[in-house]
Amino acid sequence: MEKWFIRNKKYDYKEIASEFEISEIVAKLLINRDIYEKKDIELFLNPQFDRLNSAELMKDLLKASDIIIQKIKDKKRIRIVGDFDVDGIMSVYILYKGLKSFGAEVDYIIPDRVIDGYGININIVNNAKEEGIDTIITCDNGIAAINQIKHAKELGMTVIVTDHHDIPYTEENNTKVYLSTDADAIINPKQLDCKYPFKSLCGAGVVYRFIRYLSDRLNLNNKDEYLEFVAIATICDVVDLVGENRIIVRKGLEALNSTKNIGLKALIDMCGVLNKEIGVYHVGFILGPTINASGRLDTALYALELLLTEDMQLAYEMAKNLRDLNDDRRKMTIDGVDKVIDQIEAKKMQKSKVLVVYEPDIHESIAGIIAGRIKDKYNMPTIVLTKGIEGVKGSARSIEEYNMFEELSKCKDLLNRFGGHSMAAGLSLDEDNIDELRSRLNQYTILTEEDLIPKIYIDMQLPFEYINYKLINEIKILEPYGKGNSKPLFGEKNIRIKKGSLLGAKKNVLKLSLISSRGQRMEGIIFNDIQSCLDDVKSKYGEVQLNNMLNGIENNILVDILYYPDVNEYNGNVSLQVIIKNYRFN
Repeated sequence: MEKWFIRNKKYDYKEIASEFEISEIVAKLLINRDIYEKKDIELFLNPQFDRLNSAELMKDLLKASDIIIQKIKDKKRIRIVGDFDVDGIMSVYILYKGLKSFGAEVDYIIPDRVIDGYGININIVNNAKEEGIDTIITCDNGIAAINQIKHAKELGMTVIVTDHHDIPYTEENNTKVYLSTDADAIINPKQLDCKYPFKSLCGAGVVYRFIRYLSDRLNLNNKDEYLEFVAIATICDVVDLVGENRIIVRKGLEALNSTKNIGLKALIDMCGVLNKEIGVYHVGFILGPTINASGRLDTALYALELLLTEDMQLAYEMAKNLRDLNDDRRKMTIDGVDKVIDQIEAKKMQKSKVLVVYEPDIHESIAGIIAGRIKDKYNMPTIVLTKGIEGVKGSARSIEEYNMFEELSKCKDLLNRFGGHSMAAGLSLDEDNIDELRSRLNQYTILTEEDLIPKIYIDMQLPFEYINYKLINEIKILEPYGKGNSKPLFGEKNIRIKKGSLLGAKKNVLKLSLISSRGQRMEGIIFNDIQSCLDDVKSKYGEVQLNNMLNGIENNILVDILYYPDVNEYNGNVSLQVIIKNYRFN
């Protein structure tokens, strides 16, 4: 059972509320998100492009731009090497379109997820040399490609790395020694000697800053052409939606809702969101996975070519194919999750602290999705391994208390390749090493039983009396929500349920008429797992009390709820309601 915690960060929210002319509730919400410094509050409340840090602070950005400008003048051939996920696809799109607009002779390649694996490899380097490529520029990869870039330099090629992943390191005498490649320029804010203050850009975000800077240097006015693409990447790569990412997503969503890109328009239509105001949810859970499906089950080049096409009929055909691929991916994911759960339960792996599951028949492209679902179910760091073309490959997803990248680093002698960050990683290894990896990760973990209990953090206790239309409108200034800026979550205790009603054709929505301990009435809605809620009432209070609740008859049912306030609009009527995210019956 999860534990509930009220965030109680100490800071003068009244002073913030007064200085910035916001409500005290909104001020507390900002503090809860570690936004309390004046400059951070100003950036958050007024996310404008003139508040972006100077791009020149980014290490090697000036050097890389000098190189690119000279290569364009010398008509040297440039090849972009990207990645097969949404961030990688958008990074390639921004780089390719940007460099093309500057007059560069440029093409691109995205490695095949199954055949090539992640990032630049020796074959890609050799092929580029054979085809007369002078310069390779990576995006969303390359920071850990030590040998591959060394090989490219030995062949006389110029290499620029743009990336956002953690810097690789080795440990010598319990000290981290960070590694670097021989690239001519490395643009990655996470480099220790990079003075760029904002470290949480996604790969496309790094590329976007680079292209914007080049555009300024070349006196071109096309730097805002790529806003919707960098916003899509930022949302789908699940980086913190604060600081510069908040500016990018706010402005990018505006651009997305009026995009002129033919491929995006077709995709939006095919995904059924044409006439909706597209927000973080639509990008993260509808458009993004559909774009991602090409890199998982086919080739990511297909999604990239959709964005590049100027043929409307072709765009619709490609968008439909992507949608169908994503439907196939969904079915495969459901089957894969079921197989992994069956194995965990059969082998009692849930008694471990780190799950390492080998399921050879799972398509390696969806191992990461499945690992994420399993991590959510058990609230445990999870690695899902499957049989690839060249041995065992897999993906890892973690919880906040466990740095997956560092823990895998301690086991690098068992791995053929690995990379990633604290919350997610990819890896490959020999089948003979699976059991040893599982054993070692569990033997040396410092995770406690307490760490594995799911935790829900509540912004504050908020009685129903405080909920009004003004508050709901004030809270909206915090949008868009995402990692690092979660949707506000409030709590209230000892709520009486006057009546419960099942709604919808499938009776999968529970509407509750609620009365607070102070007599304030409010409508509440539960969307998820209604049967479990009804079972909990029956278990706690008995079937008679459950039936009384469903029939609006007086009952003794009391519940604590976690919720966020909302407005219900139905048949022209507007009313206040709360969306109930979690509950506990007393």
